[in-house]
Amino acid sequence: MRKVKGEAIVLKKGQQDILLDYSELRKAVLVLRAVNHKLRQRMIDLLEENQRMTVTDLYVKLRLEQSVASQHLAILRKAGVVQTERDGKFIYYSLDKNRIGQISNMVEDLVA
Repeated sequence: MRKVKGEAIVLKKGQQDILLDYSELRKAVLVLRAVNHKLRQRMIDLLEENQRMTVTDLYVKLRLEQSVASQHLAILRKAGVVQTERDGKFIYYSLDKNRIGQISNMVEDLVA
């Protein structure tokens, strides 16, 4: 059976019921999948060290094909982990620190 938007899922935690919105849960899964990949984690680490980088900077440092780097950056961008800024003909990628904080809080809430 396919879940629909607005439908809730009930989880049991001891005697307590935890109510989860299915659409929010799907969004959380997509974000966690995006950051749970070794190459994307390396990209996140590089962006954290260097503040902002172009796709060229990333694929040279990681020794990747440009298309591979772009695909992984697109996944991170869709998840809201990275943001872009255009400067002339260059597009710079940087971490969205607020989003990283939200993801961290979400994981802590799930583990607690």
